[in-house]
This record gives sequence, C-alpha cells and structure tokens, in this order.
Amino acid sequence: MDDLKQKYLGQIADAADENALEAIRLGAVGKKGEVSLKMRELGRMTPEERQVAGPALNALKNEINSALAARKAALSDAALDERLRTEWLDVTLPARPGRQGTIHPVSQVTEEVTAIFGEMGFTVAEGPRIDTDWYNFDALNIPGHHPARAEMDTFYMARADGDERPPHVLRTHTSPVQIRTMEAQGAPLRIICPGGVYRADYDQTHTPMFHQIEGLAIDKDISMANLKWVLEEFFSAFFGIEGIRTRFRASHFPFTEPSAEVDIQCSWIDGQLRIGEGDDWLEVLGSGMVHPNVLKAGGVDPDVWQGFAFGMGIDRIAMLKYGIPDLRAFFDSDLRWLRHYGFASLDQPTLHGGLHR
Repeated sequence: MDDLKQKYLGQIADAADENALEAIRLGAVGKKGEVSLKMRELGRMTPEERQVAGPALNALKNEINSALAARKAALSDAALDERLRTEWLDVTLPARPGRQGTIHPVSQVTEEVTAIFGEMGFTVAEGPRIDTDWYNFDALNIPGHHPARAEMDTFYMARADGDERPPHVLRTHTSPVQIRTMEAQGAPLRIICPGGVYRADYDQTHTPMFHQIEGLAIDKDISMANLKWVLEEFFSAFFGIEGIRTRFRASHFPFTEPSAEVDIQCSWIDGQLRIGEGDDWLEVLGSGMVHPNVLKAGGVDPDVWQGFAFGMGIDRIAMLKYGIPDLRAFFDSDLRWLRHYGFASLDQPTLHGGLHR
C-alpha cells in the first residue's frame, strides 16, 4: 500500500491538466483501478486480515481522493488566472456610441420644467398614484354628479365584498398632491406636482396613462396677474422664445374660480406647427384662482389666504417642443424611437447651462 500511495500521490502532484488528473483517478480509484481491485480482495481474506487491510485501504482511498480534489482545484485556479491574464478589457475606453442609453422625452421635459419653476421658487411635491376619491374629487370641489367621476372616465379600484374603506381610484390628475401638501405644510406655499395620471381614453393625443405637472401658489396677496406672469415666464424659458404671446380664455373648472384656459401664439405653415409666431392660437393648459372650498379642504383659511393653480400635460408640451406627432409612441418601448427622440444621459437641463444641448 505504501508503494501505491507514493505512486499515485506523485502522479497527482505532477498532473499537468484536468485530463491527466482524470486518467490518474480512473487508474487508482476507478471501477477497475488498482485500489478498487485491492478492496475487492477483502472478501477472500480472513477476518483478522480484513481488520488490518480494510481500514488501511479506506485510508489510502480517502487520501488519494483528497489529493485529487486539491490538485483539481489548483489546476482550475491556474486556468482561471491564465484566462484573466489573457482576456482583459480596458474600462477607461469610451462606451460604443450605438450602445449609449438615452433619456426618455418625458423624463427630460420633466427636468426642464422643474428647473424653470425651481428658479421661480417652486419646490417639487409628490403623492400616491392610487388615492381615495375624496382627495381626487371631493376635496377638489368636484361634485358627485360630475362626468369625470363616471367609470367611463376614471379607473376605480375593485373592492371586496364587505370592504368599508372609501373607494380608491387611479388618480386622474396630480391635484390630490396639492391637497395633501396643504394639509401637511399649510400656507404660504409654492409647489409643482409632476407625475403619472390615468384616464380611460386612447387616441393619437390621449393615452390611458400620461404625465401631468400642476402648480400651486398660495399667499395673502396673489392675483391672476401673478399667474399670468409666471406662465409667460415659463413659456419663454421652455420654448426659448422671448416675448411669446399668450391668451387667457374664460372657462370653468370646479377647483378654480375664476378659471381660464391658456393659449399660446402659433402658426401653421405647410402643415408644420411653429410656436411663438403667426396669428393662430394653441391651447396648452388650464388655470385659475384656487376655489375657497379647495383651500378649506386643505386646511387653509380662504378668508386669509388665496392662490392660483395651473396644470398641463408633460407629454403634450414635449410633443409641441420636440415635434413628436403621436402620443402613443411615448409608451411603445420602441428603441428606434427613443434613439431618435431621446436625450444624452448626462444632459442635465438648467437655466444657466441651457435646457437642452
């Protein structure tokens, strides 16, 4: 057994690769290996001889198996080291241009709008996308018979039998964030509320999920004149056009009084829309002075405070600014579309550095 031990341990130590090691294993402890054949001879031995030879053979087999495993691990480590030495990548090289990621127009425009209003002192407020119908409708002075509350326009969450919780909806606008922020912070207040909203509509200019940004400013001496200045400053910065003309048209929204829809100057030349020139008008957002009932719902005294609010679709103004013809393409996950309309991942918009480069 000592001769077998020295023979195979020496061969194992000298094995150059895993194929040679496997041949040694078969010759030693394989089904027809020398050690295996020796163990078969135990049956022809006397009990006394087996008591001596059996443990010795088992110990020899275990020692050979341990040596085989150790050598195999050493060979694997050496092979990996050699592979790592020959297969390398210079991570300091620039990425391949065709594989660079791009920023979705919705994300880019959200950052642009946030940068503009941030310079005016507005902070960003966020809230849940699933909210109670109280925050989404009642607190915003939207009565129970209003068409917006119908199931054909609003996605209601299903309730189990016996569930006594108030009905929940996928928010139809980001206005519930205004109520929640008034409750939490009180007045004075100056916020914008960007985020995804949901309505049951689908065509070239409408999708069941889209993005909206709303603004709210509350103080003791705020008027429609302040609202007009803020919006005109925003349009000038966003579209990069100084002195862009706006038109306020009287309208009706349950949550503002008085209310106005806002148009911006535009022209249509050879089927192409041009903002900031011509004699035509294009509706872009709704606005108005916050209704006293909405202030009350948010815990703000309407006898002391007043404010203005506005809301616009992020997807819609992205389409206007960057010439995107179909809203549905925003949600198709088409990489070709994103490469065409997307923005560089490091192109962070600021008013000082420019909204886009």
